[in-house]
Amino acid sequence: MIYLSPPHMSGKELEYVKKVFESNYIAPVGEFIDKFEYMIEKYVNAKALALINATSAIHLALRVLGVRNSKVAVSTFTFIGSVNPILYENNEPIFIDSDESWQMDLNLLEEALKKEDIKAVIVVHVYGQSAKIKDIKFLCNKYGAFLIEDSAEALGAEYERKKVGTFGDFGIYSFNGNKLLTTSSGGVLVSQDETLIKKARHLSSQAKENYPWYEHKEVGFNYKMSNVLAAIGVGQMEVIEERIKRKREIFEIYKRNLANLGEFQPEIPNSKGNRWLSCIEFKDLNPIEVMNKLKENQIESRLLFKPMHLQPLFKKSKAYLNGKSEKLFKKGLSLPSGSNMSDEDIQRVIDAIKN
Repeated sequence: MIYLSPPHMSGKELEYVKKVFESNYIAPVGEFIDKFEYMIEKYVNAKALALINATSAIHLALRVLGVRNSKVAVSTFTFIGSVNPILYENNEPIFIDSDESWQMDLNLLEEALKKEDIKAVIVVHVYGQSAKIKDIKFLCNKYGAFLIEDSAEALGAEYERKKVGTFGDFGIYSFNGNKLLTTSSGGVLVSQDETLIKKARHLSSQAKENYPWYEHKEVGFNYKMSNVLAAIGVGQMEVIEERIKRKREIFEIYKRNLANLGEFQPEIPNSKGNRWLSCIEFKDLNPIEVMNKLKENQIESRLLFKPMHLQPLFKKSKAYLNGKSEKLFKKGLSLPSGSNMSDEDIQRVIDAIKN
């Protein structure tokens, strides 16, 4: 079976996890949490907080920024993990459609910012590619909205040689099982503002005050990553550039061989994505039929995101649309993109699609 994006271990993870068990620090405290956060900080040049998943990271970002009972603009072409935290704080999501790069449309975002009293914008760097983040940040500054970058899929991606996730007030990364790097389950919250991260750290461990007994002045959350998962993360971070290099190679092989069948996700100028998943928008082929045929050949693929504004949960929500995300959903497919794929595996996928 060729899987869509399976975990790819470096070989050091088990050694580091063994050290955790030898130390008996298997709780959300220990040397590997410190090492993992330090490696993230050095890599993206921002302060970092290791958490149980990326959804909790978005939730903490909203809570720390005080975004409650408000309107939040968010990409509609995304996974629901980008949106559920908006509801946790009793906010109203305002969905923004995609542009030609599959990312948040600037014109629609500005239209929404003009018409709605939006307190925060959650921009998603979809499928590991950078959105037009500097322009989005400009609009947020212009209209007085906080900016949160959902970079769950985009660890290592860059815009103008700066890591995505570090342009806004907060950024988040995912270490879920199918991401570029994995800790099985996990996420990271980052910010250039050390004070914001300090506040998030406090809230992430049940908001315990510094007393010799349990003292609490506000609602907190149990969101800290364990030392065990952080040890896996350290082993993964050691090979991040190798993983990005291979993901980009896989994308280029697909594009060379299948470009006549449709349009692959573009990379905007002055950016470099991690190509987490290689995705194509077919011209004529039905992606569901292709997916089923690939499955018959023991090859896993996945339809592109069903836009959030089409989800039953959000049928009453406001959306600023141009039809792009709906077209991508109807015509698009994510191809196997695991960094441990061989060239022979990639060719097998290509041949199966052509056949």
